[in-house]
Amino acid sequence: MDDDSILDERGRAPRAVTRYGEHPDQVIELRGDSAAPPIVVVHGGYWRPEIDRAHAGPMSDALAEAGFAVATIEYRRVPGDPDATVDDVRSALTGLKSALAGPPVVVGHSAGGHLALLAAATLRIRAAVALGPVASLRLADALHLGDDAARAFLGGAAEGRADLDPRELADPPVPVTIVHGEEDEVVPLAVSAAYLERHRAARLVQLAGVGHFGVIDPRTPAFARVVDEVRALAG
Repeated sequence: MDDDSILDERGRAPRAVTRYGEHPDQVIELRGDSAAPPIVVVHGGYWRPEIDRAHAGPMSDALAEAGFAVATIEYRRVPGDPDATVDDVRSALTGLKSALAGPPVVVGHSAGGHLALLAAATLRIRAAVALGPVASLRLADALHLGDDAARAFLGGAAEGRADLDPRELADPPVPVTIVHGEEDEVVPLAVSAAYLERHRAARLVQLAGVGHFGVIDPRTPAFARVVDEVRALAG
């Protein structure tokens, strides 16, 4: 079984919290030295309203300790209203320009990996590191992943929102690295493989013996590899 105990862990209080909108979910937690290389963390949870950024605290703390300026964003998660989610990520990244020392590497897990890949294709960022990402909405929909999480997020079939599907978009103009556990049963490796079929410049790092949550758990060797991949792109 994939060890998902990290979902019950909580990080330390951030050094600051800033807002990018009036909705309660439109907030950003800041950690680490603001002059350090900037990282934006986008949490997962299959875009569901009950799963927020809290479980990304340990990961964010660990990245700050590794020498990055970390901004962990929250975003609206409204079933059937994917544009609210995507608009929030865009607004958060835009609002962070004055707080970060240059374009960030966006690090996203699972549904957050989907959002990181969208950012790589459509926004001005330095690079993206997607961890066990929902890299193809169409395949996630076809496989009924997460009890039809993609369809619940979109409010319909994935083929109707190709504009939100990273696999269906043009090649990102920035470097993309995907880190995916070979034992991931939440978002199977085949979903990332489908993305690589279309976007051949992206890099896929497969981790043997690793499931869906090891890549965000600072207690695991898999997370150390994630830090290495982030550092390679952060400069």
